[in-house]
Amino acid sequence: MKVFVDSDRCRGHGVCVGLCPQVFVLNDDGYAQVQMSDIPDDFSEAVVSAVQACPEHAIEAS
Repeated sequence: MKVFVDSDRCRGHGVCVGLCPQVFVLNDDGYAQVQMSDIPDDFSEAVVSAVQACPEHAIEAS
């Protein structure tokens, strides 16, 4: 699985970090970013939850 955060849409709510801190972090400006390019299967369910829970719809996974 691959995941991407659209930096133009992210507003730094941090929901994704709360749901999957192994994959998402807040950068120095307070916006979400992905920590790894390929997401291990162990985290795929949490990533899907983060995609669905993002209030700005800024996360895409494939």
